[in-house]
Amino acid sequence: MADTRRVTERDAAAPAAWMNETNAFPFDPRDPAFRANPYPTYDALRESSPVLQTQLGLLVLSRQRDCVELLHHTQTSTDQRNSTLFQAYLKTLDFDPFEGREPSFLFLDPPDHTRLRGLVSNAFTPRRVRDLLPRVYEIVDELLDAALAKGGMEAVEEFAYLVPVKVICLLLGVPEADNDQFKAWSRQLARGLDPDFMLDDETRHSMEEAGEALRSYFEDLIAERTRHPGDDMLSALIEAEQEGEKLSHGELLSTLGLLLIAGHETTVNLIGNGLLQFSRHPDQYAKLRSDPAAFKKGAVEEVLRFDPPVQITGRIAMTELTFDDHTLEPGAQGLCVIGGANRDPEEFGDTAGAFDITRSNNNHVSFGAGIHFCIGAPLARMEAQAAFEGFAARVEDFELTEEPTYREAFVLRGLGKLPIIVRSN
Repeated sequence: MADTRRVTERDAAAPAAWMNETNAFPFDPRDPAFRANPYPTYDALRESSPVLQTQLGLLVLSRQRDCVELLHHTQTSTDQRNSTLFQAYLKTLDFDPFEGREPSFLFLDPPDHTRLRGLVSNAFTPRRVRDLLPRVYEIVDELLDAALAKGGMEAVEEFAYLVPVKVICLLLGVPEADNDQFKAWSRQLARGLDPDFMLDDETRHSMEEAGEALRSYFEDLIAERTRHPGDDMLSALIEAEQEGEKLSHGELLSTLGLLLIAGHETTVNLIGNGLLQFSRHPDQYAKLRSDPAAFKKGAVEEVLRFDPPVQITGRIAMTELTFDDHTLEPGAQGLCVIGGANRDPEEFGDTAGAFDITRSNNNHVSFGAGIHFCIGAPLARMEAQAAFEGFAARVEDFELTEEPTYREAFVLRGLGKLPIIVRSN
């Protein structure tokens, strides 16, 4: 049984455990209507209060330039141990929440972040991603074969989920027979970035069980790859070395967990959100179909901008920072509303609220910015480009059979179901 007292990756990711629904955000992420379409709320927030201080002292930023400034600032931190709110929370505990756990490099600062990211980069090479491309196209075709044969599919479960889970398992050297189990663990653990008030006891318990099961699975897989290395990223991570430094066992486990969630769940949302937007914008789907190879890159970047898989991210100030007439004191946290920044007319002009795959300026912040820019961005882009290109090349038109549903997750916002009818060329 998992130690329920221990602070998990969720608690290290956001000052969430002591927040409640009345003072965490200037909106209610539990509201199904908000999750289905948060953008009017973000637009109103950006227009009326682009820099908003909450009751907890969090600074909520929804302009693109403010988010870019915060994410690039060298005097900020992602380590919650530097947060005054988190330190206040720790004082309420009677145990050491960090005992026996290694946070992933996503939640560490230099020099630890620099060392760990460098080691992972040595294994997560462009060549390794590029070598997967032929197999990704094969996966897309196999899934489309099945969908076209029966005239439709539930596009989340049968396409958006399966493309990235098969790819991340290939990348890590996970046996294909375990793909479904990986998908289930990933879905449960993805809730870990949501604020605590959105998680009921059953969800927490499921996350704890999934975390323990995943850790145990990786322990066995690491032992196997140590004895018998293969041509996969896990073997490369075990061997990765930089200036005499290697990943410790705990760091390896936390890195694998990060790669599973960040490298899978976000891409599921990207592909699912893209198919939904193409169903709502048939003129843009027609453009993509006119030359899938030429428009696939623009399609992915516009989906990332218009309907981002990650809705918010944050940084802790290590020095006094000022946005408009608001000051972020050292130890206070700034939250970037990615979904609002990505539709900022100041950056994207009068058409910021339009979905246009030929847009020339796609300077979105969906992969973050600065030293924590998403290390898996090339993989996510490659998977989504292959998915959209393959879909457009083979599906003449498609339509929803019912309104889409959204999962309860907020930070990693994505569809729960997207049932569609598909027609071939």
